[in-house]
Amino acid sequence: MNLNRENFPRELQIGASAPEATGIVHIGTAQFHRAHAAVATAQALAAEPGDWGIVGVASHNPRIVEALRAQDGLYSILQLTPEGESAGIVDVHRRFAVAAQDPDGVVGLIAEPRHRILTLTVSEGGYHRDARTGGLDWADPGIAADLAGEGPGPVTSIGLVARGLMRRFADGGAPLTVLSCDNMLSAGDRTRSLVAEFLREAGAAEDLFAWMDESVTFPNGMVDRIVPAPTDATREAVARLIGCEDAVPVLAEGFTMWVLEDRFAAGRPAWEHAEGVVFSDEVGKYELVKLRLLNGSHSLIAYLGALDGRETVPDSRMQPFVEECVRNAIRDEYLPSIDLPDGFDPDAYIARLFDRWTNVALGDRTSRVGSDGSSKLLDRIPEPAIRLLKRGVMPQQMALTAAAWIACACPPAGFDPGPVASAMAEPKRAALAAAVAGAGGVREHVEAIVHGGFLPDALAAHDAFGRRVAELVEAIVADGVRAAAADACRGRLARIP
Repeated sequence: MNLNRENFPRELQIGASAPEATGIVHIGTAQFHRAHAAVATAQALAAEPGDWGIVGVASHNPRIVEALRAQDGLYSILQLTPEGESAGIVDVHRRFAVAAQDPDGVVGLIAEPRHRILTLTVSEGGYHRDARTGGLDWADPGIAADLAGEGPGPVTSIGLVARGLMRRFADGGAPLTVLSCDNMLSAGDRTRSLVAEFLREAGAAEDLFAWMDESVTFPNGMVDRIVPAPTDATREAVARLIGCEDAVPVLAEGFTMWVLEDRFAAGRPAWEHAEGVVFSDEVGKYELVKLRLLNGSHSLIAYLGALDGRETVPDSRMQPFVEECVRNAIRDEYLPSIDLPDGFDPDAYIARLFDRWTNVALGDRTSRVGSDGSSKLLDRIPEPAIRLLKRGVMPQQMALTAAAWIACACPPAGFDPGPVASAMAEPKRAALAAAVAGAGGVREHVEAIVHGGFLPDALAAHDAFGRRVAELVEAIVADGVRAAAADACRGRLARIP
């Protein structure tokens, strides 16, 4: 029996069902959105009804959209904690589209006045940032095609948002909120900057920018929930718990948090009634806490674990050498770089992080966490590293994170990082390979990456950092990741010669 409207076990519903009227367009229908913002919307609707049905837009792959259509928009969430398992069903999506199949139709959805919020969960790589400048990567073929207006319509998320805003303005300029739900520092401000950069290159009129200033908001927000990829075991557990087959269930931990600026141009759901949602004027501080303490450490756990042959985050985190590196990274390099929110208890937060990373029941994969490193690391290691480098101190764990990423994503000739690292998705893999072609050894290999546009110029300018990354890659290649980690830990807070 398949999950659908006729076989809807209402007693397992999370929050309330959305009305048929849609007020939100969401780009990115994969697991994270469905475990986070969609859940918060269902819970908000239970507290305060409103026309907040969601139009779910897949960027390219139609698989999830097609399955959700067959299930009348319903899907389940399997929550795994050390205490046990539970399942619930979410019912907030009312229409679906695939941007790659009908880009002009998605632009039209963004332009519709009844749609008052546009949300995005497209991963860090979906913003097509230039690692050196932080602006748009104009060398990206998708961005270039969208700017030229080639094909039936935009193929990138930034192109879709920009063209959607242009049409919305031309159709009367109804107010809109654009809300990024991705792990980026100052995600709202950055999204606005990237969209504005595209619009200027596209020749948009100045009155469009004036309208954006008055009627389009881009709130900042911090999103936090660990959502691994579902497996056959996920589907089997869901079928047992809900009594129906779900083709696209979501697997998630129990913890959830969403910190938002309350800047919405045309209203919003009553998200303050949803679990883990906080409206705050200190979003930037919460973002730094999450991006560095959780995400930055998560990357280090993934890369060290992958090179040690550990398939899951709990298995990696429980290795003593990994825990030592992560605790040193947090204590010496990440935590001192953050202006903490008022009333925030860092010790309690860090203890909770280690508990979350040890959730064996969730079994998050190191290959998943380590994927897309070229995009993810841009908001995680540069600023804490530069802070210490300016003080004449070597950021050992930031250098180790970069070294381990290089060893996983673009290993030097003759070095095999192993199957876990090889399973990591890396969108810049071809560009990395081209950059290191002809490198005469590990040091030249690392130098080609450090100075090849994969790290911000401000970090690459510190030659001592590049040298230290190269030393650690050499240690990984010659003696293994444990030896490199021990070397980094021995050098804690060492002055740069």
